[in-house]
Amino acid sequence: MAPKRKNIESHLNEVAKPKRTKFTLDQTKFPRNTIKGVILVTGAGDVGQLGLGPDVLEKSRPALVNLTSEITDICAGGMHTACLTKDGKVLTFGCNDEGALGRITDGQEDAEFIPGEVALPGKVVQISTGDSHTVALLDDGRVFAWGTFRDSHGNMGMTVNGNEPLPYEIIKNQHIVKIASGADHIVFLTIQGEVWTCGCAEQGQLGRTSVRGSSRNARNGIDKGNIAKLVKPAPINVKLSLKLHFDNIWAGIYCTFVKVADGNDIYVFGLNNFNQIGLDIQAPEFFPKKSLEFSKYTWQVISSGQHHTIGLTNAGKVFTLGRKEYGRLGLGKDCEDAKVLTEVKGLSDKKVTNIACGSCTSFAVTEEGQLFGWGMGSNGQLGLGEEEDCFEPTLIQSKQLKDRKVIRVSSGGQHTVILCESDSNNKNGLTNGK
Repeated sequence: MAPKRKNIESHLNEVAKPKRTKFTLDQTKFPRNTIKGVILVTGAGDVGQLGLGPDVLEKSRPALVNLTSEITDICAGGMHTACLTKDGKVLTFGCNDEGALGRITDGQEDAEFIPGEVALPGKVVQISTGDSHTVALLDDGRVFAWGTFRDSHGNMGMTVNGNEPLPYEIIKNQHIVKIASGADHIVFLTIQGEVWTCGCAEQGQLGRTSVRGSSRNARNGIDKGNIAKLVKPAPINVKLSLKLHFDNIWAGIYCTFVKVADGNDIYVFGLNNFNQIGLDIQAPEFFPKKSLEFSKYTWQVISSGQHHTIGLTNAGKVFTLGRKEYGRLGLGKDCEDAKVLTEVKGLSDKKVTNIACGSCTSFAVTEEGQLFGWGMGSNGQLGLGEEEDCFEPTLIQSKQLKDRKVIRVSSGGQHTVILCESDSNNKNGLTNGK
């Protein structure tokens, strides 16, 4: 008797399916910053994202945040800020309307304007923030998140049950070694070299859904089943036949970059309407695709704003591409949109150690600890003392930066956070001001 067709198909599928080779990432590849410092803030503070109290609603130059803990990492979200202390604790301040602070502030006067600790079940080694969410990676590989995701129809929730105002273990049964946040999506790198994503998929930033499966139809009759698939972490869609493993990840506001292990190849997915993810066609890419442009270099950091991207090579050089408006490319007032990676000449004589993008801003930290900024300055987020756009890298100077070496920078929607090495703790530092 001839075998049944379904058995033949099952056998063929088993034969055709390639097996993933065993792979484990070396966690030493992700060194954690051990330099303790103080934080400075600049820009809009109308919802408490500067952490300077209810009476300070904006700053045009960096101001010192009065903390009792020494800080090792910083993240500026859309309208909130998260800081990581030397003891592995997370402090947050800013807008908490959708739970982005991870702590209850209702009924507590000015609680959103003052840094407060998030209760977490272990030592945190990395943090990331989006428009309305915050994520914490613990030293044992667990990941907790809080807040919400949003899409073009409004609030998606962080789970099908809605917002998560307190830390929630968002991915289980996976040992995570690095996290990254876009505006409304999260990227996870597992110790096995796999990349998982969750959140909004409308611009292709999850790298695992088709155009049709990336959104919900309308505010009325929301497809909860589809939302459940999006907010639940799952692996990106990479052909098994390629047998790829990844050893680094970066998230832009609407896009994602992943690096192939033991090589320079960069795969990208997400919004590309100004070539900001290094693909020729100006259209969203919904599945991982190799970017020949980004694969030309070896990268320390890739940071992407709303419509532009800047990258820092291992050699300390800064490249940019994407939309030119507001000077965010740093290529001069008369430049055109950059369709290929272009070196920022204003920094070519310096060795850069850290970079960051805000929505329409760019920043670079040099080996000497100087901070340069360029792009939109309408809310003082460049820290230059004026609310003017800046078209080339400009040294940021202020009383608070004097004698302080900048280590890292992070820029959100309309505010910027700066981590500086300092001999004195924040509580012993200078008072807020220019």
